[in-house]
Amino acid sequence: MANIDAPIKLEQRTVLGKGLGQLRHDGVVPAVIHNHGQESIHVMGPEIELVKVYQAAGKHHPLNLEVGTDKYLALIKDAHFDPVKRRLQHLVFQAIKQDETVEAEVPIRIDGDAPAEKVGLIILHQLDAVEIEALPKNLPDELVVSAETLAELHDKITVADLQVPAGVTVLTDAEHPIATVPESRAMAAEEAEAEEAEGEAEEGAEGETAEGGEGEDAPKE
Repeated sequence: MANIDAPIKLEQRTVLGKGLGQLRHDGVVPAVIHNHGQESIHVMGPEIELVKVYQAAGKHHPLNLEVGTDKYLALIKDAHFDPVKRRLQHLVFQAIKQDETVEAEVPIRIDGDAPAEKVGLIILHQLDAVEIEALPKNLPDELVVSAETLAELHDKITVADLQVPAGVTVLTDAEHPIATVPESRAMAAEEAEAEEAEGEAEEGAEGETAEGGEGEDAPKE
């Protein structure tokens, strides 16, 4: 795994447009640094190294970039991969400042085993990451939530259940589900069949009662 706290050396890039294909062929990834409203800085770096950096840092861990003698503190804002070959095609960095809050995407980790899974129920995962706001020094590598409350059908955990450290504001809707225990189609079908059978049984009982009542009330000749 890449040491994402060590300086990441990038080179300035003059190649644009059609020439980028050759860079990628040579194992070099083009990138850009957006720098506080100033002119963007076009850079490039080795594909193998930058893939490791992205896998370790995601879109939430501040990186120390070095371009020649210039240094930048930055977050990865976007990473574009080839949809077929799955090779990294382009990176977008956003320069940040230590004393200014930033928005970042932080992964969610569900801690522990869900009781629902132990009895054969399915856990539906609906959210893998949330948007947060914090100073760079307070950016967490992940936010954790316990799986213990996922015990029965229709149980759920939401963004509001996340363990959020001090200095961090979660921007994602608090009611957004992270994981739920849904009914499977088979279970829903069984429930519908049971309700239908119960309804038919009640109709049959009502019919028998009605027939019996007609016999008792019939006039005697």
